Amino acid sequence: MVSTHNKDKPWDTPDIDKWKVDDFTEADNASGLPFAEESSFMTLFPKYREQYLRSIWNDVTKALDSHHIACVLDLVEGSMTVKTTRKTFDPSMILKARDLIKLLARSVPFPQAVKILDAYTACDIIKISSFTSNKDRFVKRRQRLVGPNGNTLKALELLTKCYILVQGNTVACMGPHKGLKELRRIVEDCMNNVHPIYHIKELMIKRELAKKPELAEEDWSRFLPMFKKRNVQRKKPSKIKEKKQSDEKRVYTPFPPTQQPRKIDLEIESGEYFLSKREKDMKKSYERKQKQEERTLEREEERAKHYVAPEEEEYVSAIEKEKKEKKEKKKLEKKEKKEKKEKKEKKRKSEGSDDDVADEDKTKKKKAKKD
Repeated sequence: MVSTHNKDKPWDTPDIDKWKVDDFTEADNASGLPFAEESSFMTLFPKYREQYLRSIWNDVTKALDSHHIACVLDLVEGSMTVKTTRKTFDPSMILKARDLIKLLARSVPFPQAVKILDAYTACDIIKISSFTSNKDRFVKRRQRLVGPNGNTLKALELLTKCYILVQGNTVACMGPHKGLKELRRIVEDCMNNVHPIYHIKELMIKRELAKKPELAEEDWSRFLPMFKKRNVQRKKPSKIKEKKQSDEKRVYTPFPPTQQPRKIDLEIESGEYFLSKREKDMKKSYERKQKQEERTLEREEERAKHYVAPEEEEYVSAIEKEKKEKKEKKKLEKKEKKEKKEKKEKKRKSEGSDDDVADEDKTKKKKAKKD
């Protein structure tokens, strides 16, 4: 922003980048004295991160020692602590160290988490567990943020120039402040059932518009897509009623159908209309109790079915089985013998009848010769 003060400022030239963050060095601490009080921050970490933290803790201490900040890993309590020392000269470095241990606790790998110590990078840990109470819905929306094979997450990383890690009930982000602001909006909208693809389209259009210097001072809203929320209700399939024989044979009549009795008329017929309010309530409660009793009986019968003993075969000893088998064998042998006898008798009868026919033929021939 150009200064509006009337006095001339020779140092305020348009080539100066006012958004540039200069590195804080030891020369900036003119007094050279240590801080008046020790500042410290502590964060707890889950048990599954213990083994990894033990393996990389030497690298963490080396990275923080270069900025004169002490760190402690307490495996008994399950915590990480960072604190300033007498040599610490940068007051903002303790806040960076606090962010470092937060990211390590949220499963961010050490090579990525160390980049937070740079002056131009910031971090944001977004809690996503409080948006939905339904667990299945929460898992689906969190998966929507990741996308198939992590494609949605990669697209967001490229467009916002930030590192994103979805872990449990949080989303850890690292990058420039502008990208973190956009990411928080996208993540919160995703958990509120707005798909990230709409934001990705918007970011892609903005990136293309930023390349054109003539549009730098213009409003970009006319170029951005406007997505309206539409709750389109699906039509339920109409139920096809089966035509009855009475419907087919129905004859048209100009007279209207007979009027159905009203609710009061039915009450008068049954005598319920003349009952008092107390009597009506008693009747309703009695009917309700009867229905409850019927239901309880049905449930008890269903439960009793599971406890009915199955039909078991009668126990037969091995000796009795042998006796039965022997009897059956004898019966079969007798049947076979009878069948053989019957076959032999049939053969004999057939042979005897053939002999009688041959004798008759011979006698006829003899008589014919004599004649």
